[in-house]
Amino acid sequence: MSGNQRTTTNEPVGTGHGTDGDEPLKLAVIVASTREGRFAPTIADWFTGQAARRADLDVDVIDLAEVRLPEALSRRPGPEVGEVTRRVEAADAFVVITPEYNHSFPAPLKTAIDWHYKEWRAKPVGFVSYGGLSGGLRAVEHLRQVFAELHAVTVRDTVSFHDVWDRFDASGEPLDLTGPETAAKTMLDQLAWWGRTLREGKTVRPYAA
Repeated sequence: MSGNQRTTTNEPVGTGHGTDGDEPLKLAVIVASTREGRFAPTIADWFTGQAARRADLDVDVIDLAEVRLPEALSRRPGPEVGEVTRRVEAADAFVVITPEYNHSFPAPLKTAIDWHYKEWRAKPVGFVSYGGLSGGLRAVEHLRQVFAELHAVTVRDTVSFHDVWDRFDASGEPLDLTGPETAAKTMLDQLAWWGRTLREGKTVRPYAA
């Protein structure tokens, strides 16, 4: 996975830039798993491909396996934290791609969240989860509580892959294209609405935390 912004020449789908004159939303996609042998890159490559097709989104991938934030929190963060902070602060919206570990989400994701506070405020968050029978949805429910404490807005609909190891072919594409693509579009439509609405609202009246 690369942390660089992705672009595409495919025909835009969904809610497109130019319908209301807005600049595209800056979408930070946070890849939560850092475990050896992780399935996360397959999920992330597929999902960022879906998001990059949209003209209303500029996608930045923050892969926690690449940035490796320090576990010990400090009031004087080093340069590796500062770079992530700049990217989180610049984002208008977020999508978290997470597996489920022991009914919750990975520790490196909690560390990344806790390194920041005001950078999450009044911004929408969507989720792509994966795992076994539950499809990672228990991790998502825990994350909703965490982001509510940070004054972020989580969108209702998610993208989830149950028994994920049986859902993708050798090239990294879902065996069932229709279901995941429909779920991704629904979630991104909601995220774009909230992202645009909150961004416009903050230009009129700063958010009072």
